[in-house]
Amino acid sequence: MQVLKAHRTIGINDSVRSLRFVRYMVTRCRAVVLPRFGGPEVLEIRPDVEVPDLKPNEVLVRTRAVSINPLDTRMRSGYGRSLFEPLLPLILGRDVSGEVAATGASVRSLSVGQEVFGALHPTAVRGTYADYAVLSEDELTLKPVSVTHVEASAIPFAALTAWRALKGTARITEGQSLLVIGGGGAVGFSAIQLSVATRCHVATTCGSKSIERVLAAGAEQAVDYTAEDIELAIKGKFDAVLDTIGGPETERLGVNFLKRGGHYMTLHGEAASLADAYGLAVGLPVATAVLLKKRLQYWYSHGIEYSYIYMRADAEGLDEIRRLSEAGKLKIPVDKTFPIIQVKEAHEAKDKRLISGKVVLEFD
Repeated sequence: MQVLKAHRTIGINDSVRSLRFVRYMVTRCRAVVLPRFGGPEVLEIRPDVEVPDLKPNEVLVRTRAVSINPLDTRMRSGYGRSLFEPLLPLILGRDVSGEVAATGASVRSLSVGQEVFGALHPTAVRGTYADYAVLSEDELTLKPVSVTHVEASAIPFAALTAWRALKGTARITEGQSLLVIGGGGAVGFSAIQLSVATRCHVATTCGSKSIERVLAAGAEQAVDYTAEDIELAIKGKFDAVLDTIGGPETERLGVNFLKRGGHYMTLHGEAASLADAYGLAVGLPVATAVLLKKRLQYWYSHGIEYSYIYMRADAEGLDEIRRLSEAGKLKIPVDKTFPIIQVKEAHEAKDKRLISGKVVLEFD
C-alpha cells in the first residue's frame, strides 16, 4: 500500500515516470509459494518474492482478489508434476482482479490506475497468489464497474474456458441446443449463461443445491443427477455437449445425446495425467494418440467431433465476458472469501468439500 500511495503522488497519468517508479520500488513482494507438492500445509506465504521485469507486452497488476480454481488445488497436489516439478517453487493462481500498477512499453489498451481483471494460461509458472501479478495485455481487460474485485476475480478463468468450448470449438449460434454436464460448477455455470446470451437452448445436469441457480440463469431443463435417471429425464438430441465432470460414464452419456455433426467437449483431457505417469517424452505422444483415436472412433461411430478443452487467452472472449458481466448476464456466485493470509485454510476447505462453490482470496 505504501508503494501505491507514493506512486500516486508522482502523477498517475505520467506512464513513463510511473513505470520507472514502480519498477524501482516493486522488485519484491509478498506471495503464496508452492515449494513442493502436497496438501494445504505445504503452501508458504513469503514476504520477499521477486517481481520479474516486465516484457513489452506485459502488465503489472496490484492484486485485490484471486479465486481458487480446481486447477490450483490439483496442481498443489501434484497434477502436472511432469511439467512443473523441475520449475518449483511455483506461485499458484490463475484469476486476478486488481489495478494496473505499470505497463510494458508496447501496451496500448491499458494504463496505470485502471481497474482490470483477467486470467493466466494453465501452464503459467508465476501465478496470481501475489501482491503483484504479471499478465500479458491480452490476458486482461477493464473490470466491470458494476462488480466488486471479489466478484470479478471469480469470473475470467472459468468463463474463458467455457468461451473456448462454445465459441472456439463448437461455434454455437442462435437457436442451437447445448447440454452441460455439471452445470453447477463455475465452468458449467458460465457455459449456461454464455449460451443463453447467444439465444441457445440449454439443458444441464447438476446437484440438487444448484437446480434453482441454473434455472434462474436461463437453463430450460435442470436434472438432479443424484435423484434422477439422466437418460430418461433428458429428451432429444443436442448440437453440443460440454462435459465438465469427465470419466467414461459421462462421456458415454454425452456422446449418445449428440446429433450427428455435433461436438462433444470434455475438460478432462489425458495429456497431463499420461505425462505424469510416463514422463513428457512418452506421455504427450501417447495422449495425442489417444485423442486422435477417440476423434476417429466417434466420427465413424456417431458422426460427431470430440475435443479436449482448456483455457487460453482470448481478447475477444474476455471483452465479451466483461460486457456480459457489466450487464448482469454473466456472474459466478462467490460462496466464501478468505484473507490471503488464510490461504491454507481456504485450500483445506476446498479439499474437504466444506464449501461447494467459489472461494476467493482477498488481499489487503
